[in-house]
Amino acid sequence: MKVLIIEDEQATAQRLGKLLQEIEPAIEVIEVLDSIDSCVKWFKSNHHPDLIFQDIHLADGSSFEIFGQVEVKSPVIFVTAYDQYALQAFKVNSVDYLLKPVKKTDLIEALKKFHKYHELKKETTFDYSALAQLIKKENVQKRFLVRYGEKIKAVDIENIAYFFTQESNLFFKTFDNHQYPLEISLDKLEPMLDATQFYRINRQFIINYKAIKEMYSYSKSRVKIELNPPCEIETIASTERSGDFKQWLTGKS
Repeated sequence: MKVLIIEDEQATAQRLGKLLQEIEPAIEVIEVLDSIDSCVKWFKSNHHPDLIFQDIHLADGSSFEIFGQVEVKSPVIFVTAYDQYALQAFKVNSVDYLLKPVKKTDLIEALKKFHKYHELKKETTFDYSALAQLIKKENVQKRFLVRYGEKIKAVDIENIAYFFTQESNLFFKTFDNHQYPLEISLDKLEPMLDATQFYRINRQFIINYKAIKEMYSYSKSRVKIELNPPCEIETIASTERSGDFKQWLTGKS
């Protein structure tokens, strides 16, 4: 049986491959891919494997983006460190999942399910794109819990104008011009947000559509954005993101 592993943590991928071989020596891990881009290129030029183990969060974004760019015909067992993901959605769609760190007993059960439901019904296909949309809808962050001094405050997501990094720290500013710190990276924050409402314009900013006050054409096809409430840091959609940003503004992204 040929298995593809999609995982950006090398140690995790190696451990998973070792466990698979211990459970079923006939399993061959044909490739380990660590990014959305490498996966899309691989699927376009290779035969689909018998089974895929796929991490949900990759360094360059949510691995569900793969399904929007190429058709994946193989059964997938998703791997995630975040149990708040819509795990019930996986069950409803007859797609299995494993929580990190992967336990050998759980992996054995997942393989049993694969053999039982997928090898006997090879014609079975899954609409992973629909599953991605369901998970995206069910797991949008509703509010953030922030600490400042001895106080703790819950802030609803609709009250946040934008997120930004400064000196390796992440902050967000609310529409009433209050600023709070967040103990998370911008990369991990991005897939937690409603993509119809928030957009990452560059490596430093994720902005709310409603926070855009004015926009101006800038050099190298970039877009300069004036935010409300104002921000002391210059806010410009990067060259590589400007095209997608303009598409996002139309509501068709």
